[in-house]
Amino acid sequence: MTAKLSVNVNAIAMLRNRRDLPWPSVRELGRIALAAGAYGLTVHPRPDERHVRFSDLPVLRALIDDEYPSAEFNIEGYPSEEFLALCEKNQPEQVTLVPDDPAQATSDHGWDVLANMAFLKTVVSRLKAAGMRVSLFADGDSSREQMEAAKATGADRVEFYTGPYGGCYDDPDKARQWAETLGRTAGYAREFGLGVNAGHDLTIENLPLLIKHIPDLAEVSIGHALTADALQYGMAETVRRYRRACGEAV
Repeated sequence: MTAKLSVNVNAIAMLRNRRDLPWPSVRELGRIALAAGAYGLTVHPRPDERHVRFSDLPVLRALIDDEYPSAEFNIEGYPSEEFLALCEKNQPEQVTLVPDDPAQATSDHGWDVLANMAFLKTVVSRLKAAGMRVSLFADGDSSREQMEAAKATGADRVEFYTGPYGGCYDDPDKARQWAETLGRTAGYAREFGLGVNAGHDLTIENLPLLIKHIPDLAEVSIGHALTADALQYGMAETVRRYRRACGEAV
């Protein structure tokens, strides 16, 4: 039971953007994360560039290509024409489609795939034709019908929005209930041949229970808690700690 760790560098970029200065360096901290064994890097370039900037994408693409060619680049966001063009230009191994409004502070819900089937089919087809794996952001309590619809779009994976699960950090009973719900939804995804990723408010403490209920969890994308821990432990040690929480022998 091991999930691969992708480090979301948006929080690092947000800290950098508080000043008109080049530090902390998204590239250098991304390099440290990959050197410590992270499977990949995740970015969510929003239209206003308040977190990662569009100019960061080719820098991170080059870092992976030149120094860590076995790692993966995951770009997530709402599939506007501008976003799709960014993906086609920077060629991530995976694109995670998120139903964000540009004004949202952070992602907070998954797709209603049934209601957006025609749109998502077109987008997924375009990205897959360019050689990218596609994952759809999905609610952790999605129905079997939603998972069937996700498969029908041509997507390869779903990424469960784990915000409600992460929000139970002070309520173990509720956390267990959410873990069971996520495990059941993962069963629906598995039934239709979809891989399962997860992301949002995942921590050292709550990863083991999640992986216990989704033993075939493919990937977790973690930014906020990991960046907070890196302030205390350093990026390299934090990545190793999260890899252990993901079930790796580090």
